[in-house]
Amino acid sequence: MLDFAGLEPDLVPISETLLAQGLLLATAESCTGGLIAAACTDRSGSSQWFDRGFVTYSNAAKSDMLGVPAALIDAHGAVSEPVARAMAEGAVARSAAQASLAVTGVAGPTGGTPAKPVGTVWLAWHVRGRTHSECQHFAGDRAAVRAATVRHALARLHALLAAA
Repeated sequence: MLDFAGLEPDLVPISETLLAQGLLLATAESCTGGLIAAACTDRSGSSQWFDRGFVTYSNAAKSDMLGVPAALIDAHGAVSEPVARAMAEGAVARSAAQASLAVTGVAGPTGGTPAKPVGTVWLAWHVRGRTHSECQHFAGDRAAVRAATVRHALARLHALLAAA
């Protein structure tokens, strides 16, 4: 289980920046299963800057809830840059938010392949009309991969908001 109290230093500047810029945040999560949204909403007052979280664990959910084309998933796989980017863009398009973050990956211990081993995570952020993405490879067991994904997603979100 993730210690949300340990994320407080990450969330304070994010919440302050979102409030100062008049932005709402939405999350689109697959491998983290809602942990990022839970971390955000664990903070009192988050309703002022957090709009909603989409937990889209299945491919069908990614398509139904976020508008990710099934053909995109078929062509690249759910754990891919195009899908992560489409998830981030879909979260903004299907919410009142102007900023989003999306994660899709292989948390393990099963599901890895030589091309996408356990710990492979694609992340994407949509801030002020621009989408950013990157791939990370996190070490450890399922809990460690998920916790590292949450921390990295939030840290990069803060950097992107500060630069906007």
